[in-house]
Amino acid sequence: MTSPVRSRRKLRILTTIAAVFVVVVTAVLVTAARDDEGARPDRESSAAPVSAVRPDSHRLSTAPDGRVTLVEFLDFECEACRAAYPLVERLREEYGDRVSFVVRYFPIPSHFNAERAARSVEAAAQQGRFEQMYQRMYETQAGWGEQRVPADEVFRGFAADLGLDPAAYDAAYNDPATLDRVRSDFDDGIALGVQGTPTFFVNDEMVTANSYEDLAEALDAALG
Repeated sequence: MTSPVRSRRKLRILTTIAAVFVVVVTAVLVTAARDDEGARPDRESSAAPVSAVRPDSHRLSTAPDGRVTLVEFLDFECEACRAAYPLVERLREEYGDRVSFVVRYFPIPSHFNAERAARSVEAAAQQGRFEQMYQRMYETQAGWGEQRVPADEVFRGFAADLGLDPAAYDAAYNDPATLDRVRSDFDDGIALGVQGTPTFFVNDEMVTANSYEDLAEALDAALG
């Protein structure tokens, strides 16, 4: 029969091992993206300046004067991004053509289908349907998010609903260049200090935003 002292000692040992395991796994998840960036030879030099907006960044709308731009780094499987989606739509309606709205991919590695969702949106973008697929992802997130099974066919169904050419969609979805495009946004986010989603920038300055009012205040200040 095991003594109470030995049982408590064994419990302490197991608890310590579990705690160490959690710390190690967390560290791996946080640093994996940075390590992966260094392993990809086609990325720009780390000395090159990184902007919150690239020439190929996806725009929901463009202000004629180009003075103020709101950029969102997002994850389509992120519930907080889903909650921010109607706020961004409200801002677009409120600010109209005074502000450019830009979307950039930042799929969190621990979200099983986040990168797949970004590839699907990017494949739709290649047929001129970026915004429609962007909206569809948030409208349906409750049905496919937070699951540990691939949602490839679910996303393919969205493409069919939007009337996309299925062969072209499949080719783009599975093209390594599409994944590279998604990861280039992610890498820029890491370089800019993005640590979670959604993260907003106004004219290259990161904004702490917990509400519609926070974002509106940042835009008003930029508009002057």
